[in-house]
Amino acid sequence: MYDSKPWLTAYPKEIPAELEFRKEPVQQYLVDAAKSFPEKVAIHFMGKEMTYKELYHESIAFASYLQQIGIAKGDRVAIMLANTPQSVISYFGILMAGGIVVQTNPLYTERELEYQMKDSGAKAIITLDILYPRASKVMPQTDLQHIIVTAIKDYLPFPKNLVYPFIQKKQYGIVVNVKHEGNTHLFKEIVKREPKKLVQYDFDFEEDVALLQYTGGTTGSPKGVMLTHRNLVANSSMCTAWLYKSKPGEESVLGIVPFFHVYGMTIIMILSVMQAYKMIILPKFDALTTLKTIQKQRPTLFPGAPTIYIGLLNHPDLKKYDLSSIDSCLSGSAPLPIEVQEEFEKVTGGKLVEGYGLTESSPVTHSNFLWDRPRVKGSIGVPWPNTEVKIISLDDGEIMPVGEIGEIIIKGPQVMKGYWNRPDATAETVKEGWLYTGDLGYMDDNGYFYVVDRKKDMIIAGGCNIYPRQIEEVLYEHPDVLEAVAAGIPDPYRGETVKAYVVLKEGSKLTSDDLNQYARKYLAAYKAPRLYEFREELPKTAVGKILRRTLVEEEMRKIEEENKKHA
Repeated sequence: MYDSKPWLTAYPKEIPAELEFRKEPVQQYLVDAAKSFPEKVAIHFMGKEMTYKELYHESIAFASYLQQIGIAKGDRVAIMLANTPQSVISYFGILMAGGIVVQTNPLYTERELEYQMKDSGAKAIITLDILYPRASKVMPQTDLQHIIVTAIKDYLPFPKNLVYPFIQKKQYGIVVNVKHEGNTHLFKEIVKREPKKLVQYDFDFEEDVALLQYTGGTTGSPKGVMLTHRNLVANSSMCTAWLYKSKPGEESVLGIVPFFHVYGMTIIMILSVMQAYKMIILPKFDALTTLKTIQKQRPTLFPGAPTIYIGLLNHPDLKKYDLSSIDSCLSGSAPLPIEVQEEFEKVTGGKLVEGYGLTESSPVTHSNFLWDRPRVKGSIGVPWPNTEVKIISLDDGEIMPVGEIGEIIIKGPQVMKGYWNRPDATAETVKEGWLYTGDLGYMDDNGYFYVVDRKKDMIIAGGCNIYPRQIEEVLYEHPDVLEAVAAGIPDPYRGETVKAYVVLKEGSKLTSDDLNQYARKYLAAYKAPRLYEFREELPKTAVGKILRRTLVEEEMRKIEEENKKHA
């Protein structure tokens, strides 16, 4: 049944069932784009543009410098940047130098950053001037030998580059002046240098890791997902096949989804370079800036997450802006409500479809069709080319009949090599080439798939993966907390939001404000609980495991009752 891949009958003739991949490293696509489209704009960033030739030149200069400071094949180099030209240059520069990219969220606290640097064994980190104090603080506890510092203003046009430092000072209350000396290096100095001839290393398309992308789990600390050149090339090539009406060298892509998120990195950055598209980059999502940018820059492709589309649709000035350039949008990282989909299509005249994937699959495995096929409501779509999918029973691992719910398992060239230094976790998740997603779903008669729930307790808020265990560890460290559990509860804007249920020690006068201030010290803002509830006790199993699910179900019932009242 699944072996016959019933979904292939739905494929338009333009999408092949199997693709052949060029066995070349990811960075080769930048070399090709610079050759074929040297004068084409690669990046538009807040009014300043950079061609493919310039992007290539600066990436080579960066790669050469990394090799000079001792970065060799297989060394890990972290990028802790928002979406900026520097994050693209760094990414391709690290790969050209033979290194492995470690994507790092700039919102990380010292604690989170230290953990990731230790775990990955990164030798160098590229970061913003305002984050320099954080990086230098964790440096002694890690293998970091070099900090490369850049500033937003370095890639802004005149006069924005002069004004921005004042805005930044007002916003963050700090001015960081870093000198290019010792183990601190300035990005703008590096890319000015004439590159030396690069040391070339043997290359293995199947095995060489390009990226460590950290993801967590409910069972402990975040794990580094090893994505190889083959994984990333395969997934970007599948995406190219899916976007069969898009033309190489002609499209422009709105780059809001962070590049430190695997979805933004593959579907915006690598795909754009592969196809020589123009990337219109915004460092963070702000609805008004986005509306203005769409009207002015006229992007044709807009990969996003539901929260981004919702944020735009709910902006009071939406009607003032012309969004008609948008032709196709692929939504990922959280379920996309139907009404958002339809409303956004009405406003733009383009198509918005939902896809599905995991960090462990580079990320996309399924998507709905953008063109030539009717919409299937509530579905994550069909598997991409070269991708096999099965639904298996949670009890005995047998294949489930059509329409029956089980665990979604996936096989394909986009499935990760494994978790960094975690053979046991790898063996649990990937069995005989099949990736066990932990998501529950079913397939219909036509080969369309639906996700109904997650086996794991991971919370997805605003498209960000949040792992309850990390939050609980922080809460448990507070001297007044006896027990704590974090759970994702429904939220109309973020999809889910984090709620913490806490039992205090006897006599404690701790308030939710106190706890909130404490949590935000040690957790990135998007992970910190938005809601707190104090209880006498928490529901538990016979062996004392706190029943998170029970609390979520309670919450659902409350919401249902509330809705009935207002119905």
